[in-house]
Amino acid sequence: MPRAGLNTDRVVTEAAAMADELGPNQLTLAALAARLGVRQPSLYKHIGGLGDLEQRIAVLAKAELADVLSQAAVGRARADALFAVAHAYRTWALEHSGRYQAAQQPPAPGDADDEAASTRAVQVLAAVMGGYGLTGDDAIDAIRSFRASLHGFVSLESGGAFALPTSVDRSFDRLVHAIEVALAGWSDASESSNE
Repeated sequence: MPRAGLNTDRVVTEAAAMADELGPNQLTLAALAARLGVRQPSLYKHIGGLGDLEQRIAVLAKAELADVLSQAAVGRARADALFAVAHAYRTWALEHSGRYQAAQQPPAPGDADDEAASTRAVQVLAAVMGGYGLTGDDAIDAIRSFRASLHGFVSLESGGAFALPTSVDRSFDRLVHAIEVALAGWSDASESSNE
C-alpha cells in the first residue's frame, strides 16, 4: 500500500528539488527514496523508473518555465516584454539549475504533456517577437537567437565563468539591450539578406 501523502506529483516535485540542489546527474532513486522516507521499491508505485522520473521532471520544468515567462510578459510589449522575460528566464534558471537543464531537452516524441509544455514556452516568446512585427521564419530565427543568447549567458554564469569584477547584472542588461536593438531591425536585416 502506498505511503500516506505520497503520490506521483509529490515524488516528481521532490525529485525536481533534488535535481536543483545536487544537479540532475546526481539524482538517484535510492537518494530520492531516502529523502521521502520510503524504500526504493515504493517509488515504482508512482513512477516507471529513473528514465520516467527524468521525463516527468522535464515536463514539470518546462511548464514552470512557461508560467514564469508568461507572467513576466503579461501587459508588456516590445522592450518591456523582452527585458521582463529575459530577467524572469535568468532568475528562474539560476534558482532551479537542475530543472533548467531538464527543460532544455526537446519534447519527447508522443508525449502530449511534454509537447504542450514546450509549445507554451515558445508561444510566449513568439508573442514577444510579435511585438517587433516578427512572424513566421523571422520569429523562429529571433526566438532561437534569443534563447541561445540567454542560455549561453546563464550556463556560463551558473558555472562560475564570470570571474571578472564587472557586474554580471550589468553585462546581462547590456546583452538584452543588444538583442532588443537587433530585434528592432530584424525585418530590415532579413529583407537585405534576401536581395
